[in-house]
Amino acid sequence: MDSLEKTKDWITVMKRCLLVVCVVCVVCSCQRNPLKIDVSDVEIELAVKSYDDALFADRALTKERISELQQEYGRFFELFNYHMIGVGGPEDAGFLPQLKSFVSDTMIVSLKQKADQLIDKKALEHDFTLAFKHYHYYFPKKVVPTIYTCISGFNQSVVLADSLIGISLDKYLGADSPYYPSLGLAKYKTRNMHPQKIVSDALYFWAMTEYPINLTASKVIENMVYQGTLYYFVDAMMPEVHDTLKIGYTAKQLAFCQTSEAAMWSYLAEQNLLFSTKRMDIKRYVDDGPYTASFTTESPGRVGAWLGWQIVRAYMKKNPEVSLKQLMEQQDYLSLLNQSGYQPN
Repeated sequence: MDSLEKTKDWITVMKRCLLVVCVVCVVCSCQRNPLKIDVSDVEIELAVKSYDDALFADRALTKERISELQQEYGRFFELFNYHMIGVGGPEDAGFLPQLKSFVSDTMIVSLKQKADQLIDKKALEHDFTLAFKHYHYYFPKKVVPTIYTCISGFNQSVVLADSLIGISLDKYLGADSPYYPSLGLAKYKTRNMHPQKIVSDALYFWAMTEYPINLTASKVIENMVYQGTLYYFVDAMMPEVHDTLKIGYTAKQLAFCQTSEAAMWSYLAEQNLLFSTKRMDIKRYVDDGPYTASFTTESPGRVGAWLGWQIVRAYMKKNPEVSLKQLMEQQDYLSLLNQSGYQPN
């Protein structure tokens, strides 16, 4: 009998252990991020070209050198000269002296040196390659863009055109860079001007270019949901990266949003702001800022975009058959909201 009882006890223990294992497996599977996919076998050809290195390598900038740069960098050469630093093109009489003045300017040279010290281009290429492997996985028919780096003298952080992304490295020298206060930039802006933000910024703007907002979207909630699709796109491209980096919040700001989610949503609904078509209401809840005026100073800017992100996450969780491509092509933002079942507690 003792032996039989021991056997029964052993079986009972094993059953309990098996139950625990099953529960753990279920919990883990529920919490597993479906966007964390293995892209190690995805093959892409992604080039990161350092226009800044090429431009500053020979500051004499003869006509022959200009011709070489124009031939090698093509469309980006035009974007940089016409739109980023505004010196025109080689056919313009003042082009060459203005470009020479730009590359010999003491501050511009200093920016180039500081960018070389702070930004690891090999790491940047690795991160872009990983992100665009995800992009090719989800959008196999789309072109993988060429990435160009440059020094623009504090002009656009990111420029985009067909099949290319241009990155102004001098806009990512770190929140404590002494250059930025002299430009009169607010702290909430400079906080995200650091090297780790380059890739997520580029992906956000790439998504915005590839999938522009429906021009009929005139309501606050429509703009919120659209912003949510852009951040969900970044989710899919960078599934291992923390939300704070994707949206540019501090840990404290993200915690505020998470604990205040239901209250913020209720406020917008009760004040009839979700369906407001006033431009200032859209800007107040979607655009960046030191905080969102309707809430406390502990709130971050763009809380509407963050809420839209949670709506899209809820929608994709509830509708797992919807592909990322289908999500990005969805322009009926109210339908997406209705199908999301979003109701924060």
